[in-house]
Amino acid sequence: VQLQASGGGLVQPGGSLRLSCAASGFILDDVAIGWFRQAPGKEREGVSCIISSSDGSPYYAESVKGRFTISRDNATNTVYLQMNNLKPEDTAVYYCAGEPHIGRVFYYYCQGYGSPGYWGQGTLVTVSS
Repeated sequence: VQLQASGGGLVQPGGSLRLSCAASGFILDDVAIGWFRQAPGKEREGVSCIISSSDGSPYYAESVKGRFTISRDNATNTVYLQMNNLKPEDTAVYYCAGEPHIGRVFYYYCQGYGSPGYWGQGTLVTVSS
C-alpha cells in the first residue's frame, strides 16, 4: 500500500494549487483518504477528508472551508485537493493519508482523534509574496 503526494510549490497569496495523492496497492474506493498538514512549530492538523466516491459531505477544517475542495478519481486511483485563495497561513508540508474499510470513523482522524494507518511523503506548500 503506497500513497504518493505531489503538486506542492511556491505560490503568491490569493493563488491556487492542486495537490494530488496517487494510491497504489489497494482499490481506492475501499479507502478513506485525507489531507493533513503540518506547519513549522505547529501540530499536524487534518485539512480535508473524503471516505468514498459517493461521500456527499467531505470534511473540511474551518480554516479552509470555501477555499479548498477535495475530490477523488477512482479510475486513476487519485485524490485531489484543489486549493484556492491561498493564504500565508496555509504554508505547511501537506500529507495524504488513508485507511481502508473504516467509513465515517475516518472523520475522527481528520479532527485529530487517532491517525490513519497509511501515509504518503509530504509535499511542501509555501504561500508567500
